[in-house]
Amino acid sequence: MERLILNDLIKWKNSKFRKPLILKGVRQVGKTWILKEFGKRYYKNTAYFNFDEHEEYKQFFESTKDVERILQNLILATGQRIEPENTLIIFDEVQDCPKVINSMKYFCENAPQYHIACAGSLLGISLAKPSSFPVGKVNFLQMNPMTFIEFLMANGDNNLVNYFESIDTLEPIPDAFFNPLYEKLKMYYVIGGMPEPVMMWTQERDVEAMQMALSNIIDAYERDFAKHPEVKEFPKISMIWRSIPSQLARENKKFIYKVVKEGARAREYEGALQWLVDADLVSKIYRSSAPGLPIAAYDDLSAFKIYLVDVGLLRRLAHLAPTAFGEGNRLFTEFKGALSENYVLQALKNQFEVIPRYWSQTNPPYEVDFLIQRENDIIPVEVKAETNTESRSLKSFKEKFPDQVKLRVRFSLNNLKQDGDMLNIPLFMADYADKLIGMALSTTACKNHLTDN
Repeated sequence: MERLILNDLIKWKNSKFRKPLILKGVRQVGKTWILKEFGKRYYKNTAYFNFDEHEEYKQFFESTKDVERILQNLILATGQRIEPENTLIIFDEVQDCPKVINSMKYFCENAPQYHIACAGSLLGISLAKPSSFPVGKVNFLQMNPMTFIEFLMANGDNNLVNYFESIDTLEPIPDAFFNPLYEKLKMYYVIGGMPEPVMMWTQERDVEAMQMALSNIIDAYERDFAKHPEVKEFPKISMIWRSIPSQLARENKKFIYKVVKEGARAREYEGALQWLVDADLVSKIYRSSAPGLPIAAYDDLSAFKIYLVDVGLLRRLAHLAPTAFGEGNRLFTEFKGALSENYVLQALKNQFEVIPRYWSQTNPPYEVDFLIQRENDIIPVEVKAETNTESRSLKSFKEKFPDQVKLRVRFSLNNLKQDGDMLNIPLFMADYADKLIGMALSTTACKNHLTDN
C-alpha cells in the first residue's frame, strides 16, 4: 500500500538541514512498516533496532554519550552493518527509553552523517514528560491513518485518483466519477484508514476479518490506558474513550463531562482527557470566539469538541454495523453526521498546519463546525451529511464578521460548485480542500478586481 508520507521522508533524507527524525503516530498506524519500506527503497541498507524486543540495547545509551561507541556496540551485538549516509538507522519502540531519545542531541551535533529515525507507540505521552529532551535537535513527522486518497490507491482505484489530480476548474464532477466516489466513500466510513483493516478489505474483501482487525486495534488502545503512571486515571481514560460516540451523537457536540459520568467535573477528568490527546487518539477542537489571527488567540479554553483519530474506529466503537453501507445515506447521517465531521477533520488536519477550531453562539443558537487558518485567512467550514444544505450558521457567521470572511466552505453530498463566496465541496474531495479553496479564493479575488475596475 502506498503512503503519501513517503514524500516527506524523501524530503527529510535530502535536506541539508536534516536532523534525527522522530516519527509520531498512534499504535498500528504503520510507522515501523513505512520506515522499513523507506529504508528498502531509498538506502543501500537498513539497520533496525527494537528496544521493546531487546531491552538490553538500552544499556548502550546509559553508559556513554559517545555516538560512535553506541553504534559500535549495536553493530557488535547484532551484526548489522552501518555506513554513514548509506544506512537508514531505525530505533523502534523508544517510548520508554529517555536515554535513547536524549542521545539524538549528540547524533545531531556530533554525527550528522548518520540518518536516524525513531518511532514508538505512545511517543506523544513520553515527549510530554518533563524529562531531558533534545530541544531543537530533532525533526518531527506525524503519521496519520490512511487518507481517502490512499484508500482509493490501496483499493486499485488509481483512475479516480488520477481524475482528482487532473481537476483544475471548479466545475461539477461528472456522474461517471461522482457515483463511484460516493460509494467508495461509504466503504471508507466503514473501514477507516488503519492499514490492517484496509488490507483485509482491499486484498481479501473479508468483512469479518476487517471488523476483527478494528476490534483488535481498539482492544490494544484500551490496554495502553493501563500504562498511565497513576492507576486511578485508568478507569477515567476508559470512560472518556467509551463516551466519544455519545458525545458526538448530540446536536451540540461540545464536550460535556457529565456524559462521561453523572456528576463528573472537569478537574477530575481533564488529566485523563489530556492523556488521550497526547497519545494522538483524540483531537481536541477548541471553540473560537472570533475569526482573528492568530486563531489560537481567540480560543475559549472552557469549550471544546473531541473527535477520534480515525472514522473507521469511530464507526466500530459506536457498534454501527457494516450493513449500513448499503442503506442509502445512512452512514453520512448516522448520529448527527458525526462520521462525516470526524472524516472531514481528519482530512483538514492533514492539509493545514494549525489544528481547526469551531465557532458557536447561543442566542440565537448557531454553530460553524470548523474554522481553518489558511495562511492569513480564517475560513468557516460547515459539514452537511445530506443534500439538504441550507447553511444558516454560515450565513450568520458572515453577517457577524463581514470583513473577515473571504470564503465560506460547505462539505456535503452535493456536487462541486462555487456560488459567490460559497464553495461546495463533495465530501469525497475533502483531501483536496486546500487546493480547491485556493482556486476559489483566486476566482473571488479576480472577480473583485474586475468589479473594482
